[in-house]
Amino acid sequence: MEDVEALALLVDLLDLERIEVNTFRGQHPAEERQRTFGGQVAAQALMAAGRTVEAGAVHSLHSYFLRPGDPSIPILYEVDRIRDGRSFTTRRVVAIQHGRAIYNMQASFHVDETSIEHQSEMRACRVPRRSVDSTSGFKTRAQGRRLVQTTTSDRSTIRRRAPVESEAEQRTASTTLIKADGELPETLCCTPASSRTPVT
Repeated sequence: MEDVEALALLVDLLDLERIEVNTFRGQHPAEERQRTFGGQVAAQALMAAGRTVEAGAVHSLHSYFLRPGDPSIPILYEVDRIRDGRSFTTRRVVAIQHGRAIYNMQASFHVDETSIEHQSEMRACRVPRRSVDSTSGFKTRAQGRRLVQTTTSDRSTIRRRAPVESEAEQRTASTTLIKADGELPETLCCTPASSRTPVT
């Protein structure tokens, strides 16, 4: 599968159907699976939550996988608008199949504002210059730079690690770049809900 096609399928998978104000329906990829992939359920649940938020981006979430998902039927996502504050917004999402909850998520969204920073500054690093064909799985190590790719079915993951300056730095820190091989639509998630087409 070409990278562009795979990205389009991913975007389509995350573009949930809104069937009520706080209820969304998610589909499955055309794959033969006995159980629904957990990452798919988590991603779709987060999309459902984000589409009920007026402002802010998700900054934390907690979730539980309760039951295995059935890939033969759609998944319903019910969003509970726990709280809409000036800085923080809280949402609870329950994924449902066959009338039972299969997954539960609680997510917190936060508007961008100036506050005390507790995180260390990101160290300077170089961005990998060349892209990798995700259809040819390989593993290589050359000139102090490690580039690993794993491919499973139609899903591929690319991890690029930037070169480090010394052996000591290599033991204590690493940098990983994860990037979609194409453009993602800005309207997927966490844009103001008021800017989207209302349910009629």
